Amino acid sequence: MADAFANRRQSIPAVLNPFQQHALVLAGQQVLSDGQASILQTLRQEGAEKFKRATRPGRKVEHWKYTSVQALKTYESAGWATPAKLPEGFCSERLMTLNATRLVFVDGALDAAASDSMPAGISLFSEADSLATQLISSHLGKIAGSVDPSRQNLFAALNSAWTTEGLLIHVAQNVILEKPIYLVYISTGSNTVASQRTLVVMEQGANAQLIEHFLSADSDLADSCFVNTLTEIHIGQNAQLHHTRFNLEHESAAHVGAVHVNLMRDSVFNGFTVSEGSKFKRLDYHFNHCGQGASLRFEGVYLARHDQLIDYHTCIEHRVPHCTSQQVFHGIVGDKAKAVFNGRIHIFQDAQKTLAEMNNRNLLTSDSAEINTKPELEIYADDVKCAHGATISQLDDTSLYYLQSRGISPSQARMMLSFGFVNELLSGLPVEDVKLWLENWLRHRFSEDRSLVSETKPSGNAGADL
Repeated sequence: MADAFANRRQSIPAVLNPFQQHALVLAGQQVLSDGQASILQTLRQEGAEKFKRATRPGRKVEHWKYTSVQALKTYESAGWATPAKLPEGFCSERLMTLNATRLVFVDGALDAAASDSMPAGISLFSEADSLATQLISSHLGKIAGSVDPSRQNLFAALNSAWTTEGLLIHVAQNVILEKPIYLVYISTGSNTVASQRTLVVMEQGANAQLIEHFLSADSDLADSCFVNTLTEIHIGQNAQLHHTRFNLEHESAAHVGAVHVNLMRDSVFNGFTVSEGSKFKRLDYHFNHCGQGASLRFEGVYLARHDQLIDYHTCIEHRVPHCTSQQVFHGIVGDKAKAVFNGRIHIFQDAQKTLAEMNNRNLLTSDSAEINTKPELEIYADDVKCAHGATISQLDDTSLYYLQSRGISPSQARMMLSFGFVNELLSGLPVEDVKLWLENWLRHRFSEDRSLVSETKPSGNAGADL
């Protein structure tokens, strides 16, 4: 069944730039089945309208001030990635070996042969039963749609316009999942686009661990895929979720991703994210404290080298009293790479007794590297405790001297300190196999690429506290 896009393919406003026009043409090429149309057609139409009206990213738009979208011109003639199977010869060691429910998506489509069987509560949108359909209708688009219109991301709207399939993860009341859910997203296309949509609904007292892992199949792609992803999470009263997300695609890839979370009364969210830069990578996290006593801790690591870009934007909305949030991000930027970190804490007038902390530390390993860090506090309540800070520096000269005085070579000392700068955040990961895999991956990355290890001598005023 063709949806309403098919009737508007020729009426796309000319004021849109070529990428926006082509993005809507791609949406018009998609066809929904009768079952999908009943729950996705309205979402797609609303997404397309928001995408048309959204402010174009540019230097005059505050939350796009430091990131250019010129790299997306590459995809002005891109086509849809053809859903594929896991490529032959794909190195399985690139995936984590876990006691988990693993689901593999290739270019946006589930590869059933490479995936485990879906347990109760997990289903594709197209295979949703009556309960799942009700949950999708109640939550899909509503969590991401709660963002202040002035800060809504046009790529989230585009994801809605492109959604023809998705994954629902429903954890019923008081259910504790024994195994983590491990979602693997693999991109194989060249000059293609792919979209991924995930909805997580956790009822009262539920407990789960979710891992999302994005990577490219072919490291030699000259011009890789543009991937647009959106994950919406509803955490019910007294429910707990640990969410881990790895964005480790090839540097030729372009990725725009967003995670939107609603926390209800006394719920807990623990998050961890690791990302490598690419030619264009923008990741948004938006948290809403909707119930008293909600708590979140969010930690992240980003690495950028060569001429890569990595842009993290986080926003924590404290809407009600007695909630807490802690946020810590460490970044290493080398060569001519550029990183952006914008962390915002917004405390509403009624959100008394709030505790909110945010810290961003950055290590520059090259005189040509660039970091734009911008912590924001917007507070309208008078009985709160908040703190924020940002640091940009090179390796500490005293620490280098100490290691070398113990017989460690200068090169090895720099690698140890650079690795330790990000490795200290890994201790909070709840799954030991995930932590070991990530430690090994980081060691390999630091040993093979010296651009992430500072070879410049720190000056007397190398650090800057903002």
